[in-house]
Order: sequence, then structure tokens, then C-alpha cells
Amino acid sequence: MEKPMTAILGIDVAKKKFDVALLRNGKYKSKSFENKHSGFESLIDWLNQHEIVTLHACVEATGAYGDALARLLFELGHVVSVVNPARIKAFGETELLRTKNDKMDAKLIARFCETMKPVQWQPDPPEVEHLRMLGRRRDALVSMRTQEVNRLEVVDSAVNASIQKVVAFLDVEIEQISKLIREHINSHPDLQKKRDLLKTIPGVGDVTIEAILSEINAFEGFETIEKVVAYMGLSPKEKTSGSSVKGKSTLCKIGSARLRKILYMPSLTAIQYNPLIRALYNRLKAKSKNGMIIVCACMKKLVHIIYGVIKNGKPFNPAYNMKTA
Repeated sequence: MEKPMTAILGIDVAKKKFDVALLRNGKYKSKSFENKHSGFESLIDWLNQHEIVTLHACVEATGAYGDALARLLFELGHVVSVVNPARIKAFGETELLRTKNDKMDAKLIARFCETMKPVQWQPDPPEVEHLRMLGRRRDALVSMRTQEVNRLEVVDSAVNASIQKVVAFLDVEIEQISKLIREHINSHPDLQKKRDLLKTIPGVGDVTIEAILSEINAFEGFETIEKVVAYMGLSPKEKTSGSSVKGKSTLCKIGSARLRKILYMPSLTAIQYNPLIRALYNRLKAKSKNGMIIVCACMKKLVHIIYGVIKNGKPFNPAYNMKTA
């Protein structure tokens, strides 16, 4: 019996909707769905209408927006690839696309999937996914608290009391979520062991540890440190013209925004308290390197150290010449 042809499904995910491009026999069919459970059911019905038996679905690694859909398709027995947006962007640049919209993005993802045949994605263990959910919720609460505190600077004093109440409420919620995170890690020996190892690194605190454990599952599935750095998007971006540099350098916006944000402040702290990071900072400073280039290099160095501690299974030791650092 002839094996059915595998259809390709490119998925472009946004907060409220996702666009798909079904590629089969060189022809596309496109459709949009709501990014919620009812939209997932509509997608499955739509695939059934097109008599899809075997499917290779490809979605960009965009964080929470695409997680649930990727897991559903995986549980239905389809091949799913979750790909770094940088790879798809680079692929698109080779095609010299002139038009960009959600449907075109979904088609690009489908073509990438058909051409590059990315590896099959495996969902993280439930305890890691739960930790990620808790961590992202804490991030949201901290962001809300920051917004409220910033309002104190511009509002009338009559509104002050209301803002203070909201801030106090958010403080309680943040502490409660933080407590749940600690309890969750303590209840899983593997997470607890990795947490204790990471705590030995100067500059690395609880929030950073949670993100390393949950957002990238403590580097599970990453064969090399170079792939970790690429996934995080830790490359400085310079505006250049000829031999001169125009404007300030900024961090590359491709990769995991949450990990970049969470690693930024610990890297600044590590410059003061981590001898390996401080030595790198001093070398680059002596060469009059741009400030953002120095910070980015320190972030990458910190990631190398974290990677080395996890992979070696040994506490941080500045005297130990880690191959991965």
C-alpha cells in the first residue's frame, strides 16, 4: 500500500490568532483561526476536511502564544517542529520577498519546513512546563507593578492611595507566585539539583535560575553552547556604513526575549562579583569597546558559565578552566 504524502503546515502565531498555510502537491491553502481552544478545534476540522493523514507542522518559537497549539498537534500524532525565528528569517532573505503579511509569513514557514526539514520537536516534561507558566505569570505581575509605580510620578495625590493599594496587592501576589515556584522546584529532585548548582554562580539569582530551568529546560536538546547563544539572540547589532559605525549598538532582537531580559541585570551584577565576567569586562573596556557590545559579551560569558556548570554537574569554580566557558 502506497504511503500517504506528508502535507506541510506553516503556522504564523500571534496573540489572538494564528494563520496557517497548508502546502501539498506544490499548492497552498491558507486560513486564519482564533488562538484559543475553539480555534484549535476549527483547525483540526479544517485539516480533516482536506483529508490530511500525515502532517509536518512548523511554527516559530514565539513563547507562550504557540505552545498549546504545538502540543496539541504533537499529541495528535503529527510531526511538529518549533524553530528559532532567526532561521526562518534568514531563509526568507534568500527568497528576496517583497511583500510581508501574516498569510505570506505562514507560506514562508511552510516552504522553510519543506526545504530544510527541521528536526522534530519534543515537548518539555510537565514539571518544566508548569514552572515556565509560573515564571511567566510572575513576570506579568512584576510588569504590572512597575506600571503602577511609574504612575505615582505623574498622578494627582488624590489617586495616590488607590495606586498604593494596587502595588501592595501585587506585592502579595508576586510573593505568592515566588513561593509556588520555590515549592515546585523543591518537589522535583532534578530541578532542585540543577537549581542548587546554579546558585553557586555569582550574579545568578532565583529569577534567572527559574528561566534557565523552564524556558530552555536547562539546555536539554541543545547539542552545543553555540546553539544556545543563537537561540537566546545574544549578538550585538551595529549600524555600520563602510568602515564607520553609525549610532549605538543594540542587542539582536531575534531569539528568546524573556531570557535576554532576565539575563541583562544578572550580567551587570556579575561584572562586580563574578571574577570571570569581571576579567572579560576589564579586557573589553581597555579596548574601548562599545558599552552594549561589552554587556552582550558579558551576557554570553555568563551563559557559557551556566552551560558549563549544568553540563559538568559541578558547582561553579573560578579556578577551574571549564571548556564551555
